[in-house]
Amino acid sequence: MRQDFTIGIDCGSTTTKAVVFSGTGEILGLGRRRVPQHMDEPKHVERDMHEAWQAVVEAVRDAVETSGVDPRTIAGVGVTAHGDGLFVLDRSSKPLGRGIMSLDSRATELHEEWKQAGRLEKIVPIAGQRPYPYSANTLLAWMKRHEPERYGAIGTVFFAKDWIRLCLTGEIATDLTEASTSFTDLYMQDYNTSILDILDIREIRNALPQIRLSCDRGGAITREAAVATGLLEGTPVSVGLHDVTAAAVGLGYTQPGDLSITAGTFSINEIFRSRPVIGDGWSCRAGYRRGLWNCMAISPASSSNLEWLARLLLPEEKEAAQILMREVEARLDRSRAERPVPLYHPFLFGSPYEAPASASLFGVQSWHDRADLFQAMIEGTIFNHREHVETLRLTGAVRRLGVSGGGSGQPSIAQMFADILNMPVEISGVREAGALGAALTASVAVGLHDSLEDAVAAQDIPMTVYQPEPVRTRVYEGIYQRYVALTQAMKPFWSGLYEGAAERSAQETTDQMPVSNFLVAAEKTQEIRP
Repeated sequence: MRQDFTIGIDCGSTTTKAVVFSGTGEILGLGRRRVPQHMDEPKHVERDMHEAWQAVVEAVRDAVETSGVDPRTIAGVGVTAHGDGLFVLDRSSKPLGRGIMSLDSRATELHEEWKQAGRLEKIVPIAGQRPYPYSANTLLAWMKRHEPERYGAIGTVFFAKDWIRLCLTGEIATDLTEASTSFTDLYMQDYNTSILDILDIREIRNALPQIRLSCDRGGAITREAAVATGLLEGTPVSVGLHDVTAAAVGLGYTQPGDLSITAGTFSINEIFRSRPVIGDGWSCRAGYRRGLWNCMAISPASSSNLEWLARLLLPEEKEAAQILMREVEARLDRSRAERPVPLYHPFLFGSPYEAPASASLFGVQSWHDRADLFQAMIEGTIFNHREHVETLRLTGAVRRLGVSGGGSGQPSIAQMFADILNMPVEISGVREAGALGAALTASVAVGLHDSLEDAVAAQDIPMTVYQPEPVRTRVYEGIYQRYVALTQAMKPFWSGLYEGAAERSAQETTDQMPVSNFLVAAEKTQEIRP
């Protein structure tokens, strides 16, 4: 019986999807389930691990049923899930409380202590990155301080996708892309206990699971999982990938110099490199195989801004963002200078800067309407992506650049990315890229392909290329420079806009940035006006 179908499971921060793929990447069946986030305390964002597994069970059943594929013809299963955060088991391999998601900010104060003490900088030469407040190592240190009994009971430390694979196979392991978010040596690409020593969490060394490669076999569907999901007992399961890496692979990006942008809840910008590169503005983590690295520049400042404004302007409309997007598209054929729109800083949920930041609209006039504001937000989020991309270009040459999410599938928005980035932009016709990336690891694990690169090459991935238009590029260059100048001018004011603002004096503000600097910033803003 023919066996070249695969299933990719993608457990996102809000929705779990299971997709049955053909050997060339065609979607044959799809199941999805929403998974709740639990926020019982301020700054806590958690996931019930049993609820996460149940969502996978139901999504897989739907995917297989809608595909019409006989489970006996499914060659393998691959898994990806939202990355970072922390999922822990006790010593009998049972969940030790809820999983902690990367949206969690409980460890912010501890992270600031580390920063002031210089611990973050000590980690960089070893790991290639500074721990984030939502990194597993930071959350473990928080747990040691605030929940010592739970910390002392830890038997396994791993990540969201590893929990799902455990439920499918009964095997505990993690992969290189996940382990490198918190625990591995940048050069050796293996665990380094120095990281644990510096962060004072050395007790969990024996709780770190075996690191395997993403395309290795990570077990097989157990009898219990087969009954629950409808899959065939014994079906191989690959070790799988961190979600952002899975998305890049699913879009066809596997080579050093391949840069991919995902405009989602986070502004995710990543480029594969054949050597480790350390620097400010990005994290250097492991790629999907040894000898490959992934330089990532991210911030929570992308299309979530658009969703926020759409809900605010059209609260009764289920397709609010699409309505506003169409209104913007109807105007984009005009010259950008013909109808100036406001300039927007997309920092509603966070920013790329260590300083506290807030969103801002500049240059709003009485004749601006909702489409103008929405266009300003689209441009502002792309400006933020550009800032990350320019940082990543410091790591080396860019071979190709692809964009997904944030409305980029629409030609006018894709063209805007090309014009603002001033680079050719590729838009893939692939849907469910994360699930496809996971499924491709399964195709390698079961021997359908020799490597992930071969698996990607075998996919029928339609790709449209958008070239930057010189006139619009010149206009956007001036607007982008104004965006940067306004960002610098606003930084001294961010921290005082709310907390203690009434008590802050004008003198305190000017102490942070001399008046002459404000004047210079203002003059630069005038000079670069297109």
